[in-house]
Amino acid sequence: MTLHVNGQEHQLRLDNRATLLDVLREQLDLPGAKKGCDHGQCGACTVLLDGRRVVSCLILAVTADGSDVTTVEGLSAGHGLHPIQEAFVEFDALQCGYCTPGQICSAVGLTPEETGSLADIREAMSGNLCRCGAYVNIAAAVYEVAAAS
Repeated sequence: MTLHVNGQEHQLRLDNRATLLDVLREQLDLPGAKKGCDHGQCGACTVLLDGRRVVSCLILAVTADGSDVTTVEGLSAGHGLHPIQEAFVEFDALQCGYCTPGQICSAVGLTPEETGSLADIREAMSGNLCRCGAYVNIAAAVYEVAAAS
């Protein structure tokens, strides 16, 4: 199968039961997406699949054949950070950092309708859990970037 990850094409031979998360971490050496609950409930493994937010632990890799996958490693342009990444730093929207890659990918995948207010952002991001409780700063960072664009 062919998988386009962060702008690079990969020809892969996979077990048909392998999840996208496991392929990203174990075969493509992209550890950004984290294995949290492995049941699609925490959002730590969120990546963008053809521009849409998905929890990669629930996606069979073979179903992504020919698709474009963007992980947190693929968000920065050249040497600079993505605006969401910069805002996370500026607003101290991370603590332990475990959920941060999934939070960032989820934030990048939000639609304009989902970023109209802080309440909209909190609702749209509710599938991404943060055990440290950085929600206030996460929402503020996302809102700042959405308001600027």
